[in-house]
Amino acid sequence: MSLITSDFEVMSKEVDERAIEDRVRNAGGSPSDVQEELSREKARAVFDILSPEKRTDSVVIGSDTSVVCDDLILGKPKDKDDARSMLRMLSGRTHEVITGVCVKTADKEETFVETTHVRFGDLDEYQERLIERYISTDDPYDKAGAYGIQQGGALLVETVDGDYFSVVGLPVRRLSQILEDYL
Repeated sequence: MSLITSDFEVMSKEVDERAIEDRVRNAGGSPSDVQEELSREKARAVFDILSPEKRTDSVVIGSDTSVVCDDLILGKPKDKDDARSMLRMLSGRTHEVITGVCVKTADKEETFVETTHVRFGDLDEYQERLIERYISTDDPYDKAGAYGIQQGGALLVETVDGDYFSVVGLPVRRLSQILEDYL
């Protein structure tokens, strides 16, 4: 956000992400639909905890990012074996990183989804060593798909086709364009 404005406050309110994902997928929704709904629910949850005075002049942004391979949404790994399995599955292929964003005010709610295609290096001896080194750090365990491109996970990546910042977690260029109408 600091690339867009210095006047912001980070707030969060827990939502049941698994229940939302299940509801959307059971209704036939795509991974993009899931991300859009998660961002909407997160923005609404924060908006609801604002005081009535703050609601009148606040712009709330909710976002959520998922790694998707073969229409399967990869969550955060449970353990080292799960992280290794995810990273091996992603190796040698292209997957999607889908970020949903919702911009909410008292009068308006606007959502969008940004999809970026990321290709990992082939699963050769070098990639196997990179995976083992990476899963021995703390970095993969709080990230969807078991990697963060902004840190050690970057070594696993061969190419990025789309918005790099969306892979990090927030598509700042598109969000900046939308916020022009609000700020």
